[in-house]
Amino acid sequence: MPRLAFLGPAGTFTEQALRTLPESVGAELLPCPGNPAVLAAVREGRADAGCVPIENSVEGAVPPVLDGLVEDPPLVIVREVVIPVGFVLAVRPGTRAADIRTVSSHSHGIAQTRGWIAANLPGADVRTSTSTAEAAAQVARGEIDAAACAPIAATGHGLEALVSDIADNPGAVTRFVLVAPPSAPPAPSGNDRTTLAATTENRPGSLLGLLTELAVRGIDLTRIESRPIKHRHAEYWFHLDCTGHVAESAMGEALAALHRRCDEVRYLGSYPRAAGVEGNGSHRGPGAPAVPMSTAGDAEFAAAQDWLAALRSGGHG
Repeated sequence: MPRLAFLGPAGTFTEQALRTLPESVGAELLPCPGNPAVLAAVREGRADAGCVPIENSVEGAVPPVLDGLVEDPPLVIVREVVIPVGFVLAVRPGTRAADIRTVSSHSHGIAQTRGWIAANLPGADVRTSTSTAEAAAQVARGEIDAAACAPIAATGHGLEALVSDIADNPGAVTRFVLVAPPSAPPAPSGNDRTTLAATTENRPGSLLGLLTELAVRGIDLTRIESRPIKHRHAEYWFHLDCTGHVAESAMGEALAALHRRCDEVRYLGSYPRAAGVEGNGSHRGPGAPAVPMSTAGDAEFAAAQDWLAALRSGGHG
């Protein structure tokens, strides 16, 4: 029986996302106290895969997840899912709005309900918990008066939804990814995403050169984030999502080119885009380079091709 890790306790949005994936059927679910703990469980072999949030439509990226994905041993994304995130104000039965002095939620939950809380509970002390479900558990234990959490978390802890739909942006969604140790990627679906991280030399045009390798091959960049390299001051990882699959010629050529051009490249997986998320992978074609292409020698080309072959066969980058 496979074991899948997720941000616990039971009732988190992460658990809801995980349960929508076919991998969860018949699997043992392992709740973890934080997203870094989910990644650690997979790396240490205590879980076969783990589900973590990677970005939210309101708050953007989830920094601990981005940082954790570039650590060793390597992990790759094998699937993604996008789910709506709605919040209720959960309280112990009998609690009135006038009784609420403290409100708790995950940091992203607080960010998505901050306006409502400020307008309706202006005197409340807002506190951060490790997850929205843990906030509900705090209310059930009597440690906090109210939680901004998912309806399922409120129900699971015997709480009442004093107010429903308290999110400042009702249409908010969060994208979750399933990560696992490196293996051969899923076959191309025609609507795929490839995720990678790269570091470049600190000189004018280095990032432009990186992006040009994608642009001239008609590869659409759908997300880019920068995160500091923890042990190197003023140096950064660039995290990228691109349309396409490592098994396809255009993406393979782009990855090999980045391997030649960049100081370091971490391949983080090729996988089907979530249902309802349309790609444009079929609209690929050459464009005009914005800067001169990399002038690598035969050794660099050979090394890049060996690296690409390893990725396609289930190795890591």
